[in-house]
Amino acid sequence: MKRLLKYLSLGLLSIGFAAKPGLSAERISLFYPPFGEFSLPVSSLETFAKQGKIDGDLQFYAQRATPEQLAQLREFLQQRFDVTPTFISQITYSPIGEQVLQRLGDIVQTDSRRNGFYALRSALILSAAKPQGFSVINVLRNFPSDNLRLNFSEGVRIVDDLSQLTKNRDRVVASLQQDAVAQTVVSNENLSKLPDLRSPGKFRWQIVNFTLNDPQRNRRLPVDLYLPQANTDTQGQPPFPLVVISHGIASDRYSFIYLAEHLASYGFAVAVLEHPGSNAKRFEQYFAGLASPPEPREFVDRPLDIKVLLDELQRLEQSDPRLQGKLNFQQIGAIGQSFGGYTVLSLGGAKINFNQLNQDCNPENSSLNISLLLQCEANQLLPQDYQLQDSRIKAVIAINPISSSIFGESGISQIKLPVMMVAGSQDIFAPPVPEQIRPFTWLPNPYKYLVLIDNATHFTLIGDSPQGKNVLPVPSGLLGPDRTAAYSYLKALSVAFLQANLLNRPEYRSYLQPSYAQSISQAPLSLNILQSLTAEQLMEIRE
Repeated sequence: MKRLLKYLSLGLLSIGFAAKPGLSAERISLFYPPFGEFSLPVSSLETFAKQGKIDGDLQFYAQRATPEQLAQLREFLQQRFDVTPTFISQITYSPIGEQVLQRLGDIVQTDSRRNGFYALRSALILSAAKPQGFSVINVLRNFPSDNLRLNFSEGVRIVDDLSQLTKNRDRVVASLQQDAVAQTVVSNENLSKLPDLRSPGKFRWQIVNFTLNDPQRNRRLPVDLYLPQANTDTQGQPPFPLVVISHGIASDRYSFIYLAEHLASYGFAVAVLEHPGSNAKRFEQYFAGLASPPEPREFVDRPLDIKVLLDELQRLEQSDPRLQGKLNFQQIGAIGQSFGGYTVLSLGGAKINFNQLNQDCNPENSSLNISLLLQCEANQLLPQDYQLQDSRIKAVIAINPISSSIFGESGISQIKLPVMMVAGSQDIFAPPVPEQIRPFTWLPNPYKYLVLIDNATHFTLIGDSPQGKNVLPVPSGLLGPDRTAAYSYLKALSVAFLQANLLNRPEYRSYLQPSYAQSISQAPLSLNILQSLTAEQLMEIRE
């Protein structure tokens, strides 16, 4: 019975977290053979949330939970989310949103034990329209059924699967951390005399703003070019190596200002663009009901945006006095985060793998990898050999990329360039093991680096918007610990990686060793770097 109630509390929490479902029904009911049927009045949860009181009905469950679990449950039930009915409607009517609701409806069912898909969608939208605000309790109060029934067996299965995935992830991360520490112990690197790459370089820079038009695809691309100014150093003269930064989904060209400025201070020209089909503006319009959701074509258009940008920069370098003679097109690197990580990997040579997509995007696949929902959108593309690689790009940094199904092993193994793969151990949107760690083993170039930041989430390395507004209402709990240390890691490692692998300056490889990572690591965002890991070694760890 103790195990039963433990799962019940986990199930209720996970259901609320995933889609904030609930009832206008007065009770939550579940049937769990051989113990029979259990139920809980919604009013008991409401009283607990508002007053912290545990009545007789809730007492049966509460006495089997720890004080910490009860505190977490109450805090969660009290949360209000600042979202509009239009926002919820757009999300729940989108292809990905419908997939999530369909799966959730297998667990959260109506009184007649039918899939709760339509009831959930109705409750979510109605709750957002209420003056009390969008919350778990209000969703429960707007569920159009006398009873909300939980498919407990399915809920327990999902909790078991999630627990197993978490244990597997933690085991892999812990093993890789141990390997990195072991390599540090035997290292002979003298780090005390190395300049601190976390600090700004000696270059000043200016920002050149322009907008590119691609009439063939009806795309307008806003671009900010961070252009270093020449200094008296012999290595401080133009043309400057060029770096392109690709943002993630629902983001913009301001997300990595801190990194662009830092690289510019070290003599890199940095072009930061926006992808109009999946940027913050597009999502803002979409959530307001003024635009359709991003199209699957974004998997092709994003890399093409970078190609158009490089073409236009080469043209402007010949005609614009501000750029003439200042950009080195023989030394181009690319950095991307999340969907931008996919973008730069495809530019580096990774091929869209339709066979892998067909295998992984089977409707019967109950994978808990959230990024798979986005990757499977690419399966709507016409299967063909899309030419997305750009041979002008010589090195790639992929931060929290999605890659497991969109590329698979055969796609990733096509990348012949130096690659730095950056992963956060607590990333639930692009989970580190399937999306970065395993794909890292498929990279063939010997100059490859796996950067693992403990306790980092999908949002840890994204800078704050200068407008102070995020299009996606990300709960503070998903942002992770204070991000300052992580920003400094990315600054230093990006400079070192690009200097070593783009400018062929071997003295910077000392910064890419486990010993350097240990020397700048700060808890709780502990930093580790690995340069070698095979698929066989990873399999042994997981077993």
